[in-house]
Amino acid sequence: MGQDPITLIIRTLGEIYAFMLVLRFLLQLARADYYNPISQAVVRLTQPPVRPLQMLLRPRGRFDASPLIVALVVKAVTLLLIFQFAGALAQASINPLQLLLFSAVGVIDTILTIYFWAVIGAIIISWISPDTYHPAPQLLLQLTEPLFALARKVIPPIGGLDLSPILIFLVIQILQSQLGRLLAF
Repeated sequence: MGQDPITLIIRTLGEIYAFMLVLRFLLQLARADYYNPISQAVVRLTQPPVRPLQMLLRPRGRFDASPLIVALVVKAVTLLLIFQFAGALAQASINPLQLLLFSAVGVIDTILTIYFWAVIGAIIISWISPDTYHPAPQLLLQLTEPLFALARKVIPPIGGLDLSPILIFLVIQILQSQLGRLLAF
């Protein structure tokens, strides 16, 4: 049950940085307020590895794949380091295609997890303080509003009751369950 402390540190740091890179991608995709202090902190912390890649792959409108590619690399390096410290590399060679697949599934799972918790946060904010001026709730609402708008096209509000979060949770759960099947091939 116990995990090696070095493996735990490597995994935690890799996951946190990949999370920030994916969050940067999602904030850009949602056109969240760039001048929000949280958004600026995410950009500042992820800019060093993303900038060289942005010079090669120019962003197209609000779609910038550079943070996702760097997140994929971070996930792959994290997995390689974990396997190295676990001694798995000495026992068997790692297939690069398999490593890429595990990394891609990890990035997709991170995207789904961010949206899951962001939707929960947006629901709570809408109940407690919908007109707040704090940067965190504003950023959370800006991140989730495109997703809510898309879900409202499928299930419009009924009598003032917005059921779009239920659809979003259902889709996220289905996608996450299928990610596990993808790795079990």
